[in-house]
Amino acid sequence: MAEITNDLISEEVSSNTFQITTATETCEPIEDTQTMTVAECQVETQKHIENVRKYIRFIIDKIDLRGVNHDASKLESPEVELFAEHTLQLAAMGYGTEEYKASLEALKPALDHHYATNRHHPEHFADGVNDMTLIDIIEMFCDWKASTLRHNDGNLLKSIELNAERFNIDGQLKQILINTARMLDEHEQ
Repeated sequence: MAEITNDLISEEVSSNTFQITTATETCEPIEDTQTMTVAECQVETQKHIENVRKYIRFIIDKIDLRGVNHDASKLESPEVELFAEHTLQLAAMGYGTEEYKASLEALKPALDHHYATNRHHPEHFADGVNDMTLIDIIEMFCDWKASTLRHNDGNLLKSIELNAERFNIDGQLKQILINTARMLDEHEQ
């Protein structure tokens, strides 16, 4: 019989309350029965909950590290000089306009370096968004939101529309980004 290892010990504190502590516990799979007791069900559910928490903490740590290191390459050569020269001009232009796109040409050396160095840009990958992780997507989304604050006409929903077309983002992911943008708007009100 195979062993399953979980990092959880659950103690019943009262009839409906469990106290969770982390420890290594080895348990046997439940025998070939059709049901389990309520207590067994609660213990198995608590193990599941702790595993979900463990994976959420892992994701949070990865996202936190991305926040600490976000766009660090813009603070050094070869990026900082070109961004210093062009950032204010770009901020005055409408995002995604023909004028904006033409102005990006002057930033090409910095942008090429930036995209090669930073995973939160679809341009970093051969297959764009399809090669990204969820961590990359979250950082990209937060970058888009923060970028709207640097533009005179910044609008995250408009950015999502433009970038969905630009990066061939499918309808489902686009809708998730829109839903998240609306959630941010509600938070900021």
